[in-house]
Amino acid sequence: MLGSAFLALMLVGCASAPPQRADAPAPAGPIEPLVVEPAPAPKPTQEPAFTGPISLANTEREYRRDGAHHLYGRYAERVYPGKLPPLLQAVGVMRVHIGSRGDVRHIEWMRAPDHVPHVKAEIERLVREASPFPAPHQLGSVVYTETWLWDRSGRFQLDTLSEGQLDRSAPRPVVAPKPAPNTRPTTRKTARSRPAVHTRTDARKATDSAAATRVAQDAATAGSSP
Repeated sequence: MLGSAFLALMLVGCASAPPQRADAPAPAGPIEPLVVEPAPAPKPTQEPAFTGPISLANTEREYRRDGAHHLYGRYAERVYPGKLPPLLQAVGVMRVHIGSRGDVRHIEWMRAPDHVPHVKAEIERLVREASPFPAPHQLGSVVYTETWLWDRSGRFQLDTLSEGQLDRSAPRPVVAPKPAPNTRPTTRKTARSRPAVHTRTDARKATDSAAATRVAQDAATAGSSP
């Protein structure tokens, strides 16, 4: 009986289907390239509209006058009035580079007042703080030259708009000296004419002279008669 049971198990094992193997993965197709889109370029920032003064100068010489008027308007209280004195504290020649929007890009000294460093620094400060200058609309940008005439009082003139300089050899006006205080003007006394004084002697002399004249006249008359 055991043998028949063992035989039955063997027959069942032979009759069962073998286990199926897992299917192999299908071969992978071609890999598609990864497309990376570039980041959008940043939009250009628009500059704010220019609201400063504008120069219509066509030459550097014309712009120099516009620049001088701009500095005079900015520092009116520091402009020397009238003609400058014969001797100045400093004279400086400067080239100023102006951008398209009137900005001061560069300052270049052609003749620097190095003997007075504080004046040199003050002129540079005045130019930079006067920015923006009139925008050179026709020129785009400009480089112009200006001469600074500096007085000891701290006031100045620009050669472009200067009123001139006093002549050192010119005669100075004569000023009458002021009278000393507490003095009275002296007056000159004139001598009075004395009245004529006639004495008796003078009267007698006059009478005798008149009588002698009469006698002489009578004698002349008698001598001339026939």
